[in-house]
Amino acid sequence: MTAATTSAAATGARPVESTARRRRAARLGVRSIVLLYLLLLLVLPVAMVFVRAFEGGIEPFLKAMARPSFQSAFWLTIQIACITIPVTTVMGVITALAIVRRRFPGRWLLNALVDLPFALSPVVIGLSLFLVYGVNSPLGGWLQSMGITVIFAMPGMVLATIFVCLPFVIREVIPVLREIGTDQEEAAYTLGASPWRTFWRVTLPAIRWGIMYGVILTTARALGEYGAVAIVSGKLSGKTETLTTHVEERYLAFDLVGAYTASIVLGLLALVVLLGMQLLQSGRLRRRGPRTSDTPGSAGSRLGTTSPAPDGAATPGGT
Repeated sequence: MTAATTSAAATGARPVESTARRRRAARLGVRSIVLLYLLLLLVLPVAMVFVRAFEGGIEPFLKAMARPSFQSAFWLTIQIACITIPVTTVMGVITALAIVRRRFPGRWLLNALVDLPFALSPVVIGLSLFLVYGVNSPLGGWLQSMGITVIFAMPGMVLATIFVCLPFVIREVIPVLREIGTDQEEAAYTLGASPWRTFWRVTLPAIRWGIMYGVILTTARALGEYGAVAIVSGKLSGKTETLTTHVEERYLAFDLVGAYTASIVLGLLALVVLLGMQLLQSGRLRRRGPRTSDTPGSAGSRLGTTSPAPDGAATPGGT
């Protein structure tokens, strides 16, 4: 009887062990596929750029960085990003507020147009800007007569970068605005706050994380944009050449070290942006405390005002 019981228990244990082994093998297989995919697509190509850039030592790398064409491309890229980020941030917040907080005819169309840069190829965006602001167009000809050159100049490059970066802040802020609702803002209005003060003291602190994420995504795209900028810039070395177009120009000139050097600098800038995003995310998680309900009192504390205490309630300094 004991032998029969032991045999039955062993027979029942075999399917359980077999199922556990299959699940373990499936998990290991999925992990191996993901790691191999990332290795072949991301790690290996980036590593090869670093290897090729430094295979002749550090001196060719430093010489490539010291060239006037590289310096011009680097600082022009930084300048375009520094102009693009504030413009897209301010206009992105305004647009997000209009879409979420306002009701007007054509709101759905505005919401759809925001995603247009995601759908259009950057080359098409550059070509459209060329047709609008080129010297042969009415608007471009008028601007040229006023002494303002857009195409093949920095203004056109800034416009192209703003176009492709337009959706990021908007799409990060809209979900946050919908999540926080309007209770805090309405409470601030009942306490006598103006719309401007309500925005600065109530709305802006609530959406700051969405703005920060949008700014980081905008920064990454502005630094790495190629297609639209290549069309409107003309890729004039030392004048309208950014780091991305500089990589192409050096590669076509068979200056592989110069191309690898610019690529590494772009990669390091992207790494800084990603690290900033991770730091913001970790800081947000550390600061996140227990969520409290939105009450007029919480809005009043942000505005520096207090709501009247109910009859019979204790007041500060009272007994």
